[in-house]
Amino acid sequence: MKQLLLNIAPHWIPTLDNFVAGRNAELLSALHQALSANTSESCLYLWGEPGCGKSHLLQAAVEETKKQGRTAIYVRGAVPESAEVIAVDEVETLGQSSQIVLFELYNWVRENGGLLLVSGTFAPAQLKLRDDLRTRLGWGLVYHVQGLSDEEKGRALVQHARAKGLDLSNDVIQYLLIHGKRDLPSLLAVLDDLDTQCLRFKRGPSVPLLKEVMQSCKGL
Repeated sequence: MKQLLLNIAPHWIPTLDNFVAGRNAELLSALHQALSANTSESCLYLWGEPGCGKSHLLQAAVEETKKQGRTAIYVRGAVPESAEVIAVDEVETLGQSSQIVLFELYNWVRENGGLLLVSGTFAPAQLKLRDDLRTRLGWGLVYHVQGLSDEEKGRALVQHARAKGLDLSNDVIQYLLIHGKRDLPSLLAVLDDLDTQCLRFKRGPSVPLLKEVMQSCKGL
């Protein structure tokens, strides 16, 4: 009989505080200012390769706005209803009709106030979207989200583990960085699986247990 787990570890939520900025300090500062209404900018466009942290920042901005008692919404590959802060992730996946809606939403935000956050894999000029929408996205602040170095990824892993009550040794971190996938979301997913196994077997995080977890993931 498999042991039933009571997951008492706190649910990890992306926030601006637990985002490891690395070379993105200017972007993080601009986002803080935009959310505190200390800027006239109505649109921020973030772009970069998958796993660089775009989704984290958009979700964190929405969470921060809600904590301030304001309305905010985050969607991926869709266009949401109006809110004071609107975050649209993976803009390059929008169909023609959704692109028109986003174009109109962009103009509405500029005229009526609010903040529109949009992310994509490419810079605005390289997006395969309607010309008018692509142009609009390039009008506001545009930031290339820089990926983390291995050292910065290590700090992010330690931070994520501590939020779950895990104390990772340097050996565990280095093994995961060397043998795991390169993008941070995949590394964090392995760490979540390691946490589950630690709870199941009542063991602390170790390289042997991490190897078992990673081998199990490959066998799925």
